[in-house]
Amino acid sequence: MPRLRQAGFSLLEMLVTLIVIVLITSLVSLAINSGGQEIELEAKVRNLGEVAAYAVDEAQLMGRDYGLLLQQEVVERDTVYSYQWRERLPEGWREPTTGKEVFAGQTLPPGIELELELEGAPVIDLGLAGAEDELPPQVVFFSSGETTAGTIDVRRRADGELLWRIDWDLLGRFRLLPRGEDPELE
Repeated sequence: MPRLRQAGFSLLEMLVTLIVIVLITSLVSLAINSGGQEIELEAKVRNLGEVAAYAVDEAQLMGRDYGLLLQQEVVERDTVYSYQWRERLPEGWREPTTGKEVFAGQTLPPGIELELELEGAPVIDLGLAGAEDELPPQVVFFSSGETTAGTIDVRRRADGELLWRIDWDLLGRFRLLPRGEDPELE
């Protein structure tokens, strides 16, 4: 009588299949996470530009000066950059009293550096976070509609590659330039 072979998978076949699935899942997760940081950075840069344009309008409408405070923070032994919005009140620069959701502070992903230049001169010290109430903002949006002109270069710390350039003029017209290049000129 011929012996019939049982249908099914051996334990070895199941282990090999499981290892292949884990490897594929790990690679996909790694690819998504590395792209996720770029997407997060783009969202933060766009938020900075959009809220700055809003601050220019809000300063004129409300008759109050607003400011942008860029800072460095040390998080888990890594230096990260953040930005906070300020409003000039009689007691000095403080967190805005209105539009708290719009003017919420943001922290950029690790591995990113900011270089601020105001009116053609580089700003060397961005200050350490923790003394927000004492530090005046570097960029001021005046109620008259004028702004401190400048640029912010967003670079990858590892190789210094320029990822974004945010520039603006005295009238507070902001431009977001991927890799520092104006897409309208291409």
